[in-house]
Amino acid sequence: MAAKQTAGRDNLGEFAPKFAELNDDVLFGQIWSRENELSLRERSIVTVTSLLAQGLVDSSFQYHLKTAKDNGITKSEIAEILTHAAFYVGWPKAWAAFYMAKEVWAEESDEMEGKVKHQNQMIFPIGQPNNAFAQYFIGKSYLAPVSPEQVSIHNVTFEPGCRNNWHIHHAKSGGGQILICVNGTGYYQEWGKPARKLKAGDVINIPAGVKHWHGATPDSWFSHLAIEVPGQETSNEWLEAVEDTAYYNLDAI
Repeated sequence: MAAKQTAGRDNLGEFAPKFAELNDDVLFGQIWSRENELSLRERSIVTVTSLLAQGLVDSSFQYHLKTAKDNGITKSEIAEILTHAAFYVGWPKAWAAFYMAKEVWAEESDEMEGKVKHQNQMIFPIGQPNNAFAQYFIGKSYLAPVSPEQVSIHNVTFEPGCRNNWHIHHAKSGGGQILICVNGTGYYQEWGKPARKLKAGDVINIPAGVKHWHGATPDSWFSHLAIEVPGQETSNEWLEAVEDTAYYNLDAI
């Protein structure tokens, strides 16, 4: 949801109160908030290309470039958008736009761009760093609660090369876990069995008492929904890490 805009009132509230009202309440308050029609990301693309076509490569254009970045447009995507638009709006305009875009995206690392692309490809949020369980993971993972009631469901996201330790879900009865893969490519492996490569749409049923691990492949972000199956006297036992030698040899499967 777009943040409440006050730029009109802050800069022109006394001089042009009606213009300020229309800017803050109608343009940004109503038009930009119509996410059922177009997403904020799509509105940013339309706005950037519209301003570029008019040659308005000024502070307003810079603001909308920053907004586009905040709305999930990556460095490689803005480069492609401006390159495509250059053939329709004019080469000099594109040159001017690139100089400004280069500044806006200057600090975006390859890791951040990969994370943004991954988020744009799925409907569930990546969430916050999974610090509470970081000691049981190699690499960085993220956790986003999807359903805290009835049945616990979390979206778990692994950066490339990240995986959790071998572990077991214990239960007196019932219990276990279900994984529903939603984006990227990952692995799942049970003790004594070959690893399985996972992609979006795959479902893994993990009974209680089975030693296993799961995570991303070395070259892909990976997300799955983790559904805790209700049971009696449930607990998790975290075990040894998945060694690098064994993990990186899985790439051939």
